[in-house]
Amino acid sequence: MMEEIDKTTENTLNENQEVTPSTLKVIYHELIHDKWAMVSLFVICFIVLFSIIGSFFINKNKLLTVDIFNNWLKPGQNGHLLGTDNSGYDLFGYLIMGARNSILMGVALAIIIEFFGIFIGLVSAYFGGWFDLIMMRIVDFFMILPGTITVISIVSIWKHYTPVNLVLLMAAISWMSTARLMRSLALSQRDRDYVMASKTSGTGNFTIIFREILPNIATYIITDFTLTVAGMIGFEVTLSYLGFGLPDNVPSLGTLIGYASDTNFMLNYPWGWFPALVTLIILTVSINFFGQALRRAADARQRRG
Repeated sequence: MMEEIDKTTENTLNENQEVTPSTLKVIYHELIHDKWAMVSLFVICFIVLFSIIGSFFINKNKLLTVDIFNNWLKPGQNGHLLGTDNSGYDLFGYLIMGARNSILMGVALAIIIEFFGIFIGLVSAYFGGWFDLIMMRIVDFFMILPGTITVISIVSIWKHYTPVNLVLLMAAISWMSTARLMRSLALSQRDRDYVMASKTSGTGNFTIIFREILPNIATYIITDFTLTVAGMIGFEVTLSYLGFGLPDNVPSLGTLIGYASDTNFMLNYPWGWFPALVTLIILTVSINFFGQALRRAADARQRRG
């Protein structure tokens, strides 16, 4: 009799384990059945690895050396695979360095934004009350600031800034949406049984926040991080296109795309801006496709409990 009970209990446990798979299993299951997500992941990995590895074989000083006698060479001339620009810069090398810098900027910004957004959102939702009220009013204040105009205004005054300064400045006005999202996710978890049980057993507040609640919204964090990377790459490229992004001595996709702002360059020298534009579109669309697949995985995990 006892053996039958033990077998029944074991079968029930096995069924529960099958009903509630791990986060990684859910993500893997969703991605492996989404061919566009897998193609997007391959494209992202290819562009990232190609730009980062390729940058090690490029002499930056030689790349940024002005050569007016070789300006606007067509693709393939004098060994320049994508030609040169009006300063004689090799556009293939510039494209690799620009893609690497834009990607690193996007990832660095996403890491900072997620760190502060997660911390502020979770702590604010967990403690609630007047603390939550004050934090959300601070978030509301920053959200009403026009981000692009704010960065342009500060950069116009701050003449000698570095890429690190620009990253911190852009992150300072971009973390609010993530904080709002994390707060809403934490509110849905705050009053659940496992949180109440942890409180009853005397577990510390921050232990509950970061060891109990945080793992249960991990899929949403991964999704938000992925989409934030794409958004921040676009933000940096926009600023560089307008001339208020990375310093002049730091290549960016936005700098190359900026050639299209001049009608003469756009029509007569398309190799100066078109490859960078195509790279940006392919990269951001792939990241968004992959991010949407992760979002579906998060929804699937929520349905499974």
